[in-house]
Amino acid sequence: MTAIPRVLSIAGTDPTGGAGLQADLKSIGALGGYGMGVVTALVAQNTCGVRAVHVPPVSFLAEQLDAVSDDVTIDAVKLGMLHSAPLIEVIAAWLARVRPPVVVLDPVMVATSGDRLLDAEAEDAVRRLCNLADLVTPNLPELAVLVEQEPASTWADAIDQARFLASSSDTTVLLKGGHLTGDGACPDAIVTTDGVHEVLGRRVTTTNTHGTGCSLSSAMATLAASGLSWSSALDRAKEWLTGALENGAALDVGHGHGPVDHFHELRSQPAGFDSWTESRWAATAPIRAAVDACAFVVTLGDGTLDRDQFHWYLAQDAYYLGEYSHLLARASTLAPTREEQVFWARGAAAALEEEAALHRSHVGDGPVAASATTLAYVGHLHATSGEYAELVAALLPCYWLYADVGERLRALDHEGHAFHDWLGTYGDPAFAQAARQATAIVERAAQEAPAAVRQRMVDAFDRSMAHELAFFEAPLNQAPTAEKVLTAHH
Repeated sequence: MTAIPRVLSIAGTDPTGGAGLQADLKSIGALGGYGMGVVTALVAQNTCGVRAVHVPPVSFLAEQLDAVSDDVTIDAVKLGMLHSAPLIEVIAAWLARVRPPVVVLDPVMVATSGDRLLDAEAEDAVRRLCNLADLVTPNLPELAVLVEQEPASTWADAIDQARFLASSSDTTVLLKGGHLTGDGACPDAIVTTDGVHEVLGRRVTTTNTHGTGCSLSSAMATLAASGLSWSSALDRAKEWLTGALENGAALDVGHGHGPVDHFHELRSQPAGFDSWTESRWAATAPIRAAVDACAFVVTLGDGTLDRDQFHWYLAQDAYYLGEYSHLLARASTLAPTREEQVFWARGAAAALEEEAALHRSHVGDGPVAASATTLAYVGHLHATSGEYAELVAALLPCYWLYADVGERLRALDHEGHAFHDWLGTYGDPAFAQAARQATAIVERAAQEAPAAVRQRMVDAFDRSMAHELAFFEAPLNQAPTAEKVLTAHH
């Protein structure tokens, strides 16, 4: 796990940039990684099809692999087009020797037309390679080849095939439902021998589908190297890829199946509409500076914070998280899309889990004594809960500000730190990723909201930021004896 994961793509090329190595590098960069590439085959192709393939000598592939691993620490490897058994054997030997922490295999075996791309010997080599992969990402026709069965016609059959592959190859499978017929849901799932994590999604009607498999697999490698679990990585990658599919046509590249827009999240808003979330983040810079400078954050970072004050803060945090969970659940019921409903619901469950952990480790049994500062913050959040856009704007600072502060606090952590057990929880990659997802959701809500609602969102966000500052300042400014025990739900 690293702040900027170094991800190596081993794949064929696409001179139009939509698939293969070029798509991998774009995906890695779009999701925060540093991309590197080793070429297995030079492919003359465009959005209309493949014209010719040139495969350099196998010895040159080995030279490329060694040149990278001899010099660079590799956090993840994504395997794409591997072409033939001799190339696969060289890569397998290199993987066994270098042992990268994360290996994602996209088994490029079947063309969109249904034609098999590899001979029988190469297909057998790919099956063996699955044993060296941490994640295998076949589409349904490729999954059928790997398990030597007919392509699944239903999602239930596909899950059964994925379970068989996971068991026989001792790996995890990303099952993709894009080849299922129908215009409705487009499910994907993380499948292991222990269970299935399904992610529902909408099917995007577009001809800009070139390189989607390449892009998803390299995104998964990058997110896993950033510290996310396979399930959390799929949640994030699917959201990103859906947006990339929806925005691909605007690129206007080629006359066939065009590419997806890998960098759609980075593009500026339409003329006349600046990024709402970035404008609020900038406008509340003085509050963020005050949080960084407040005595609680400073002394927590340097290890001199009074233990009684720290425990008082944790008690307030436990009470707050219990209420925050209710509000996240409320956001889930109001959310306009399935993806947003699932995101907020999972946030609610995570907040309850954290609240329970705080009680067990620091607060103990019995009611939590809620301070006036805590009650004021919770009361503000409940006051916004009648309207989705306003509520999520109020909820966002707890994600965004804590991820921002946490990144700096975690950098101060070390084995002998007085609060080592607590600082290690800050800067969690999964929480940082959730903060980014929450920000993207609020941004969409702001774009779609009428001007009057956006103004209420501004007030809700700014007030929450001010309450966050007060929450950090309270342990040093408020005597615990003045607390009011309150257990009723607000």
